[in-house]
Amino acid sequence: MPAENWIAADWPAPANVRTLATTRQGGVSQPPYASLNLGAHVGDDPADVAANRARLRAALPAEPFWLNQVHGTAVANAASAAELPPDADASFARAPGPVCAVMTADCLPVLLCDDAGSAVAAAHAGWRGLCDGVLEAAIAAIGPAPSTLMAWLGPAIGPDAFEVGAEVREAFIARDPAAVEAFADIGEGKYLADIYALARQRLAAAGVSRVYGGDFCTVIDRERFFSYRRDRQTGRMASLIWLQD
Repeated sequence: MPAENWIAADWPAPANVRTLATTRQGGVSQPPYASLNLGAHVGDDPADVAANRARLRAALPAEPFWLNQVHGTAVANAASAAELPPDADASFARAPGPVCAVMTADCLPVLLCDDAGSAVAAAHAGWRGLCDGVLEAAIAAIGPAPSTLMAWLGPAIGPDAFEVGAEVREAFIARDPAAVEAFADIGEGKYLADIYALARQRLAAAGVSRVYGGDFCTVIDRERFFSYRRDRQTGRMASLIWLQD
C-alpha cells in the first residue's frame, strides 16, 4: 500500500507516537467498495478485505486492535487478549505494541496522545457516541491528565454535508448549550451540523484544548474517502495510533 495513500496526523506529538489514517485508495476491492475497504461487515468479498488488511498490517508493528463499533461510549484496553473484537467505540494503549484502531465512513475518528508519549487512544465518534460522551470516556481511560493531552480529528463528514433533524440539535444542546453554535438552520426543521466543532467543544470542556485536524469532508471528497451518507453501500477506512519502541 503506497504511503501516498495514507494520511498522518498533523500535530506536534512526541516522536514515538505514530499515526496512520487510510483513504479509500490503494486496495483490491471492487466497486462499490473500491478499493481499500477494511470493513468485514459491509458485504465486500472477504478475500478482498483480507488482502486489504494484509496491506495495512505490513505498515504496522502489530495487528490492529479492531472493535465491534456500536455507536456507544465503551472504551477497551488494546493490550487485552480478546479473541473477538469487543463491543466498544474507543481503545487505549499505555505501552508499545498494541495498535488502537477505529473504522469510519463519515463518523469522526479522534486520536489522542499525551505530551510524554506514554499513552494513546482512538475513538469512533458518530453523532450518537459524541453526544453521549465517547470522547470523555476515552479521555478518562487513557490515564494522563487531560491538560497534557492533544487530539487529532480525522476524516469525517464536513459541515456543508451533514444534514440532521431538530432532534440531533436538541440532544447536543441538552448536553451543552454552547452546541447551538455548531448548527446552521436550513429550514423545514433541518440543520447542517459541524461535527468537528462539536468535538472541539466537548474536548475543551473535558480539558483538552489542543486540537488539530478537522479539515476534511468524506462526502465531498469522493476520490479519497468512503462515505456512507453519500453512497450507502460502501467501504470503511481506518484511523490508527500506537506507541513505537
